[in-house]
This record gives sequence, C-alpha cells and structure tokens, in this order.
Amino acid sequence: MSLADFIEKNVPFSLPHHITHYVEGQTPISTNKAVGTALVSYLAIIFGLQELMKTRQPLKLTALFQLHNAFLTLGSGLLLVCMAEEVIPILWRTGLFNAICAEESWTPRLEFYYTINYFFKYVELIDTVFLVLKKKPLAFLHVYHHAVTAFLCFTQLNGHTSISWVVISLNLAVHVCMYYYYYATAGGKKIWWKRYLTTMQITQFVIDIFAVYFGTYSRYASASWNLPNIGNCAGTESAALLGCAVLTSYLFLFIKFYMDTYKKPAVKTQQKVANGVANGIANGNGNAPANGHVKKSQ
Repeated sequence: MSLADFIEKNVPFSLPHHITHYVEGQTPISTNKAVGTALVSYLAIIFGLQELMKTRQPLKLTALFQLHNAFLTLGSGLLLVCMAEEVIPILWRTGLFNAICAEESWTPRLEFYYTINYFFKYVELIDTVFLVLKKKPLAFLHVYHHAVTAFLCFTQLNGHTSISWVVISLNLAVHVCMYYYYYATAGGKKIWWKRYLTTMQITQFVIDIFAVYFGTYSRYASASWNLPNIGNCAGTESAALLGCAVLTSYLFLFIKFYMDTYKKPAVKTQQKVANGVANGIANGNGNAPANGHVKKSQ
C-alpha cells in the first residue's frame, strides 16, 4: 500500500472536490483577483510591520519559528514522497518524455499534490513575517522569490503544464533541507552546510530551466514552428513562457546571492591580509601579523 493510499484510508474525513481537484474559481485563491489581493496584502503587511518595528525591540519567537519550520519540513517531505509514488510508475511505464510532456501525466492525484504545494506557498510567506518581527533585513531576493513563486504555481495549475512535477519535486527536496536548517539553527544547533543550500538551489534552477526550456521548445516546435521535435508538450504557452522567465530570473538572482555571500568575503579577507603584510613591511617587521592568514570561506 502506498503512503498516499494509507493516508487516504486512515484520515477520518474526506476533503471537498474543489480541494482534491483544482477548480478555478472554487478552489481557494484560484482567481486572478484572489491571488492579486493575497500578494498585495503580503507586501503591505511586511512593509507595514517593518515600519512598525522601527521603534520596537526585535521579537525572539523561537518556539513559533521552530513550529513553522518543522511543519514545512515535514509537510514538504511528505508531499515529496507522495509525488514520487505517483511519478515513478509513470516514468517506468511511459518514459521520460511522456512523463514530463504527455497530457496523461497530469493525473488527478498529481493535480491534488500540486494544489497542496500551491497552498504551501502562502504558508511560506510567513517566513517574511518572522524576519520582520525579528528586525532582520529584507533582501529583494527573499521577497521577490516568495511572492513570485506563489504566482508561478497559480499559473501552472491553470495552464495544466505536465512538466510541473519536475520543478515542484526538486523544490520540495530543497525545502526539506532548508526548513530543517532553519528549525535546527533556531534551536541553537550549529549547521556546517549552509553554503550548500544555496548550491542546491542553484542546481535546482539549472535542472528546472533545462526541463522547461525543452518543454517550451517542444510545444512551439510541434504546434507552431514545424521544427524537429519529439512531440508536443502539454500545457498552455503562456504558462510555459512565464515559467521560463521566472526560473531564469531565479537562477541569476541566486548566483548573485551566492557570489555576494560566499565569494566577496574571501576577497575582502585576502585584501586585509595583503594590507597587513604591507603594513608589517612598512613598519620594518618584514612579516605579516600573527593572525594574518587567509581563512577558507565557510
């Protein structure tokens, strides 16, 4: 028995049709107006709170923050396993191309998982509220990524892009690690692999881009351009193009974040050491300061 079947059998209630199946206009936050209202409210709340907190002391909120991150760690992991149970048999039966491009790969159960993943994106917006209440700086990448990802998931649900499971499953795998990191460090645990989280995210976007660009090319080459192709790729063209644009922007922004966070400090440290050596020679010591060694970036 699969995990999904076990959960379905043992949950003591049944979900309504507009939750188990994405129905535009009936499923929560499934219209342009609802999404726009939710995301504008998100921006208004975080920047309003930021102004409010200017004259107040930062809040710790450790227990709530850990609970939030534990929920997203476990929820992401559970959803990832359920998706794998659905996707792996499709891959086995039909092959990679059909698994990512055939209309039949948009199964009712995967649609349900995509909808749950979409709801998760609004829960993840609370990340920013915690940052503001703790008086942490709000980076453009953080706010942009959170808001636009919710909108992106909405467009892919409406566009029925069969390739969605590739992007979502990779994102869930990263989020299991990321939210566990936040949970653990909030409790005082020292985690040495923070840097590799960003590497995972960049790798994720590289794979995403390869997949969605291939799918978009297949869509246009088959339907409009009469160019060599393996076959059509299911989903609307507007959803495909938006996916390409958003994921490309993520890749460049995360690469910039990586360079700014992990590369520039090393350069600055080397410059300080060089200055120390120069000062030592100028002072007639002929040696660098005792602590003038280059640290490896963590």
